[in-house]
Amino acid sequence: MLLSLTGVASAQSPAPVPVRIGVIPVIGAAPIFVANGEGWLKEAGLTPTFTTFESGPNMIQALASGTIDVYVAGVAPLAVARTKGIDVRVVAATAIEEMVFVAGPKLAPYFANGASKAEAFARFKAKEGRSARLATQPPGSVPNTTLQHWLWQVAKADKANAEVVSMGIDATQQAVLAGAVDGASIREPALTIVQQRNPAITLIATGGEMFPNQPGTVVGVFGAFADRNPAAVEGLVKAVVKATELLKSDPARAAKPVEAALGKGITDLATIQKALTSPAAKFTADPRAIVEATKAMQAYQVSIGTLDKDVPLDGLFDPRPYEKATAR
Repeated sequence: MLLSLTGVASAQSPAPVPVRIGVIPVIGAAPIFVANGEGWLKEAGLTPTFTTFESGPNMIQALASGTIDVYVAGVAPLAVARTKGIDVRVVAATAIEEMVFVAGPKLAPYFANGASKAEAFARFKAKEGRSARLATQPPGSVPNTTLQHWLWQVAKADKANAEVVSMGIDATQQAVLAGAVDGASIREPALTIVQQRNPAITLIATGGEMFPNQPGTVVGVFGAFADRNPAAVEGLVKAVVKATELLKSDPARAAKPVEAALGKGITDLATIQKALTSPAAKFTADPRAIVEATKAMQAYQVSIGTLDKDVPLDGLFDPRPYEKATAR
């Protein structure tokens, strides 16, 4: 009798679903780290493994080759992915207005005394004899797109006065600290880290100034995985929603799993907690909240040549798992 009851119980408990999650090591990805650290992914019937990438465009290759199931990175590369026939669906947002612009100690003084941003870059070149070197991630990424939008559309800088240099996330942080570049588009926890290590590194533009309602990190699911595991995807989104709520209500508790994922001995819990409450940390799980801003960002990508043409977003955003997860 005991054997038959055990058999019934196991039949009623679905086997855990392995899920391979690609992430970039930034505060915008905090909801997935919190969801994992709090055990909510496991409660949702998922067995996650994580792989870290330096940027969204690099992660697209992993999506295309089928080596990850879930993408947690910037939304901008996903439009490019869909033009290449990669079926990936945004089922949740995680953060908005993440990217900010900082100037290093040599460039920062040119923005003082009410100088316009364009004037600051012009004065820098006139004095230093070269254009300002500004670090960001590869073309097609949210950081790159946001930086270019701010430089050319908002600041109205002359393209002769600013040079955009592509590099990875860690390399960008190190280049700013070493003075190898004059400024950068960065996000948390890099913003908190670089300013703690060198207070002369100055925040010049916030995320909202660089690109209003700037769409940032999202949770994208590979289409084949979503079709095979609809309940698992809903559970994943529900866990992300709970994590987003915790990040807002109790950042001290949320900081622990985020530090475990991002710290790696490089930074401490207090730094992560400060980064979670920074002006550059705005968490939201609702994918519907970023649709219009994503359209605007995509249109700008077309204008600068990192995207061949506008891609219909109907298939990119799938709000159904979020709607089910948040139904009261």
